[in-house]
Amino acid sequence: MKMLRVPLLMIGLLLCSQGFAATAQQNKMTTCNADATAKSLKGDERKTFMSTCLKAAPAANDAKVLTPQQEKMKTCNADAKTKALTGDARKTFMSDCLKKK
Repeated sequence: MKMLRVPLLMIGLLLCSQGFAATAQQNKMTTCNADATAKSLKGDERKTFMSTCLKAAPAANDAKVLTPQQEKMKTCNADAKTKALTGDARKTFMSDCLKKK
């Protein structure tokens, strides 16, 4: 009986934790839904508005901000691409580049 408690507890914690994670798409859906309600849209008009709203690009403040490590990787990757490096030469270049900056 004690052997069964731990797996059941883990499954319960896993299921509970998924309810707290809201994705960007869920947040966008909530915002678009609130906007459609505020505009009192109904029927086909609401469907069209929701479709357009959900397809729209995220606002500038919603854009993903890169970490310093990601910025380094992006810069080094671009440099390796302009130098047309491949294989071991690229690996060596990327390693040295990421260590320098």
